[in-house]
Amino acid sequence: MSTDTTLIARSREETWLPILELATEEVFEIMVGTRVKPMEKTESAGAGFTAMVGLAGALCGILTFSCDGKTAREVAKSMLGAEIADSEEQVSDALGEICNMIAGNFKNKLSTAGKSCLLSVPTVIKGEEYSFRALADGEMLETVMEFKGAPLFVSLQLHS
Repeated sequence: MSTDTTLIARSREETWLPILELATEEVFEIMVGTRVKPMEKTESAGAGFTAMVGLAGALCGILTFSCDGKTAREVAKSMLGAEIADSEEQVSDALGEICNMIAGNFKNKLSTAGKSCLLSVPTVIKGEEYSFRALADGEMLETVMEFKGAPLFVSLQLHS
């Protein structure tokens, strides 16, 4: 990575990472009725659910949102109600929608790129025995948010 590219990556992390965290905080407060906050980065013990939304246009890449199965069910229950969020399909739908809303909120906060950026339909993977590799060759912004004591992993892989 050249010095210019390194400076751009550091600049994006310094300016865009707080925007990504704010977008996540707002979505959780409005849609889930729970406050989340950034926490110290931790290794994922295995993501029971991973939701992904692609971004295309002025901003290209993929936004991912992941958490363990227990936390995923808790997010869905908080969002949909305990009596509604009782199946894996409903949990997957809730997490896909959360990921979609975080991506949309994030892109709308970027005054230049957000207006000419489209989002894909969310994709949700359930299980822990998989590996994920985006073919985007750009930088990665990552944050860990705390939801009721459990980590939520949010990342944005950008295509340069």
